[in-house]
Amino acid sequence: MQGYRSLRDFDWPMVILASAICSLGVLQIFSATHDTAWAGAWWKQVVWILAGFIAMWFATLIDYHTLLGQIPILYSLSVATLIGTFAFGMTAFHSRRWIGTTSLHLQVSEFVKLVIVLLVARYMTELKTERLELLDLLKLGGLVGLPMALVMLQPDLGTALTYLPILAAGIFVAGLRWQYAVAILVIVALVMPVGYFFVLKDYQKARLVSFLDANQDPKGSGYQVIQSKIAVGSGALWGRGVTKGTQTQGRFLPVPHKDFIFSAFAEEHGFVGVIVVLGLYFLLLMQIVQNAQTAPDRAGMYICMGIATVLLFHVLVNVGMVVGRMPVTGIPLPLMSYGGSNILAAFLMLGLVNNVRLRRFVN
Repeated sequence: MQGYRSLRDFDWPMVILASAICSLGVLQIFSATHDTAWAGAWWKQVVWILAGFIAMWFATLIDYHTLLGQIPILYSLSVATLIGTFAFGMTAFHSRRWIGTTSLHLQVSEFVKLVIVLLVARYMTELKTERLELLDLLKLGGLVGLPMALVMLQPDLGTALTYLPILAAGIFVAGLRWQYAVAILVIVALVMPVGYFFVLKDYQKARLVSFLDANQDPKGSGYQVIQSKIAVGSGALWGRGVTKGTQTQGRFLPVPHKDFIFSAFAEEHGFVGVIVVLGLYFLLLMQIVQNAQTAPDRAGMYICMGIATVLLFHVLVNVGMVVGRMPVTGIPLPLMSYGGSNILAAFLMLGLVNNVRLRRFVN
């Protein structure tokens, strides 16, 4: 590879950590689906992971400065594709989020995260002041808010919310006057009741109600949370073993290979297994943060911090959701949950991190 010292310059610890998490995910997908209509999901996940490694490789080849220079085009394409998805995309579970065929389709909103990361990185590096001013904050908020609104129309509130941590990470690193921070908190507090009554769908309101008290509707909106907590608790210290979880194998736990894969994993591998997985995620995130600290410029630092933040948000929300500490949002567990779009987007993010790392060694 021209300009690089050698393949040793790749962040192999990050690649190994991601591979370990993916392997545990494949094992759990196999266990959760081995005697169901989804019995072949585990090998499909393996195919997506292999495709993810290829995508990660290609994400390292194009200098991230070149990608930053193409942000106006990438952003416009993202918005146009989201509009096209809303108008002509595939419909499933009362949502229109995918483009493609029944057998092969992608969720566009997952890949828009990468564009948001690059958008925030470019905007922050082009600031002419040391701190964000109000006009800058409004402009950047509008740029991120447009794709968020389009994703919410699908409707997909969970994925839309994942764009906010990227914006928050950029603002935090750039620095924000405390007056603006207080104003934002006040505005959010005022807007939340309006959003609850006029923006959220009925099923989304039901999820919030079940988050506050799942026992109010144990057979309806609270069912997922109750069964998930039972599964996590039944795992005890060492777990029940692969393919031996009563909640998972008894089909009480909903979508145990997707959004609730962490519940199924906790039941079959116990507290020890949970500590191992969370430890792998922690090391992965710290590796990304280290790349941010050693980035060759501010743009690279913003890219790495944006990716670390959005992955952290995914982990915190998903794990919090399955133990009843966060509302059910449908946010997948990165690198573990079944799904091609989620896997490809995660590996592309890791490829961008490697992209930043490798540019340190360019002559």
